[in-house]
Amino acid sequence: MQNKLSFHQSSASLEIIGLPDYSNNENKDQISIISQWKLTIVDKPLIEGKIEHLGPIMDAFYIYSNLLIKNEIPIYKSKLIDIKADNLHIHNIVLKSSKPNVKPLVLKIGNSLLSDTINCFDQLNESPNVRIKTYVPKNIPQKLRFGLNKKAKFFNFFITPFIAICTLILFSSSFIYFGNPFENIEKKELINPD
Repeated sequence: MQNKLSFHQSSASLEIIGLPDYSNNENKDQISIISQWKLTIVDKPLIEGKIEHLGPIMDAFYIYSNLLIKNEIPIYKSKLIDIKADNLHIHNIVLKSSKPNVKPLVLKIGNSLLSDTINCFDQLNESPNVRIKTYVPKNIPQKLRFGLNKKAKFFNFFITPFIAICTLILFSSSFIYFGNPFENIEKKELINPD
């Protein structure tokens, strides 16, 4: 029996179907052998394919969005998928079938749908229940990888409060060594009332 895992973000949903790799002693809920995937975007046709299609499509979305973030010309072209900006808010996606005599699927999506789709890909990459090769291209700087690295997320979340607490402790402990000057003045006044 195959496992199904779904990753949702507002207007997009990604479903992964596959089996665990029992030769690696994986539990029955794990997916390492992906047989099929389905991407559903609200008001758009269902996009589905094999594992060899998922990687290039994820690459395309990550590279294209990276170009948008860096304010470069947002155009991505490959054998399987083309993405280009129609304007600042609309993105044209052309999905080419690997089967002969099948017309390409053309989609127009806005920024929110693009963001939701990338978020689903991020969830897939972060999921401990799916073991696949990470499809994030190496040429994308780590800061722009949309939080794919959980350790970096954890570190970035706690580093600022940690530095603040250490600074506070260091600053307040300096008073122990120097003492309180107001307390010394009060003691002198009690001893010498003149």
